[in-house]
Amino acid sequence: MQVKVLSLRQPFAEWVVSGKKTIELRSWNTKFRGKFFIHASGKHKTLPTGVIVGSVELVDVKKYENEKEFFKDKNKHYVDSWFLPDFAKRPFKYGFVLKNAKRIKPITAKGKLGFWNYEI
Repeated sequence: MQVKVLSLRQPFAEWVVSGKKTIELRSWNTKFRGKFFIHASGKHKTLPTGVIVGSVELVDVKKYENEKEFFKDKNKHYVDSWFLPDFAKRPFKYGFVLKNAKRIKPITAKGKLGFWNYEI
């Protein structure tokens, strides 16, 4: 059976599976809705990487039309204003709205860009 997976750099993967980060920012939209796994990618000294760390449900996608809307959700996506000096040049136009985050026992896997399938 295949399941969808999305790779996130640490510490963002940790924040998603802990339920702290409830919007994942992306430059692309998706029609997909439902449960998927979170893969922790990148390099981090204290958090696991190269593993699937949990699952979450994608319930909606927000399209950010302006800076005011974007920063209204700062406590959900955790991107500070210093990171986006010019909103018009930002790479993140979409916010994947997440619910029901759960941590799982880590599963070693190599990440990929976008949603990808993992055979369980």
